[in-house]
Amino acid sequence: MKLKPGKTSIYLILILSLCLPLSFGGWHSNPLLDEASALSAESQTLSSNLFVEIAKKENPAVVNVSTRAKRVQTREFRSPFPKDHSPDRNPNPNPDPFRDFYDRFFGDRTPPRPRNGMGSGFMIDPEGHILTNFHVVEDAEEITVILEDDKEYTATLIGSDSKTDIALIKVNVEPGSTHKFPYVKLGDSDKVEVGEWVMAIGNPFGLSHTVTVGVVSALGRSIGAGPYDEFIQTDASINPGNSGGPLINLQGDVIGINTAIISGNSGGNVGIGFAIPINIAKGILKDLKEKGSVTRGWLGVMIQKITPELAKSFKLDEAEGALVGDVIPGGPADKAGVQRGDVIVEFDGKSIKAMEELPKVVAATIPGSAVNIVVVRNGSKKTLSVKVEVLKETQEEAALETDLLGMQMQDITPELAQSLQLDTTDGVLVSDVAPGEAAAEAGLRRGDIITEINREPVRNMNDFNRIKANIKKGKSALFLVRRGTNTIYVAVRIG
Repeated sequence: MKLKPGKTSIYLILILSLCLPLSFGGWHSNPLLDEASALSAESQTLSSNLFVEIAKKENPAVVNVSTRAKRVQTREFRSPFPKDHSPDRNPNPNPDPFRDFYDRFFGDRTPPRPRNGMGSGFMIDPEGHILTNFHVVEDAEEITVILEDDKEYTATLIGSDSKTDIALIKVNVEPGSTHKFPYVKLGDSDKVEVGEWVMAIGNPFGLSHTVTVGVVSALGRSIGAGPYDEFIQTDASINPGNSGGPLINLQGDVIGINTAIISGNSGGNVGIGFAIPINIAKGILKDLKEKGSVTRGWLGVMIQKITPELAKSFKLDEAEGALVGDVIPGGPADKAGVQRGDVIVEFDGKSIKAMEELPKVVAATIPGSAVNIVVVRNGSKKTLSVKVEVLKETQEEAALETDLLGMQMQDITPELAQSLQLDTTDGVLVSDVAPGEAAAEAGLRRGDIITEINREPVRNMNDFNRIKANIKKGKSALFLVRRGTNTIYVAVRIG
């Protein structure tokens, strides 16, 4: 529409009458615009002082944790994290004056000597119970915590769990003391969303009560730290010494325990840090307080991921579930009739979409419970009743025996041979490789088939374990590997 010159000023006045009240308080406002503005203000959770307020509120409950082990360490501690994720990767030959517990807990040890360690933690009740990382206090005979006001207390280890890297310690106070400590509120990590703001507080490089801010970068990250990997990834700066400290949301609730980083050449933060979801800690807190350790359920199976190719071979509609590569003789699954080649798609009413989900739901099941599991066998679903037993260290070590080089392996069943278009079932299949471990560094990949070690034929897992056991630690072994249509040699260092 073409405006006439005489009407132009009228339209301009109308436009200004709508716009100016938004800018100048003296004008009468539009109710609809006022309502929209108010809603926008309510949804704007950030303010210029919000992080200041959170830091002031939460800092008093965050503590520095220092440890000392009097006895001589004669063994080498192996980090639970892959080398690419371990916070101790620092090639700098010049020792830092604030050398962190990572170097002492995870670094090369020459010669054995008493060690000191440093980390972080946070109080969870007025009695002085503190959550921190297991690797911060492992083997410690003396634990000291320092509060924001520089008051020092000794502390006692109440309980620990190496599998989740969580420990519970408690401040030692005089008998009859009524002193109440500041403490944080534990949030709900299941409600955490990617992109939300978070704050980390801790003791990086010995710098007390350092506050950093970032966002949640990803959820459910698996970094090869263990069967219960489920890390929150954040770009809030986390460095050596932050371990055990809280990751806090905008409501001031702790939603994670800062634990690991991917570090650069300097050993510092590159914007990728990991925190244990606080709900994992909440799930084991009662056991840690009452028993000092965690009781978990045990099924007794070796499992692997379902690839699209395996899904087709096992007549699955989707690449979902946990493929049973082996069944521990005499274990709960064996007694229930679970067979090698079964695909577990449901456990106690919970759908199993990915392999990583099964160990977590089994571990959370009360030992002695009878539950139903649904497996896909030869294309058909079958329901089995299994009585879950207590997971013992010896049982788990036996189950992980084939993963000492950082890879998971299994015998080649006729079904797998058909799926992989093999003309024989001889050899062992590499079903998974952990980044940064010996197998990965040597160049082994998922799907490789190991047929020889040091010129000796490998027909199955028994051959593999027997031959490897005779190789001295620190020596390299020559693996003959079948990869697709090619056959290659790979030298693997036996740790």
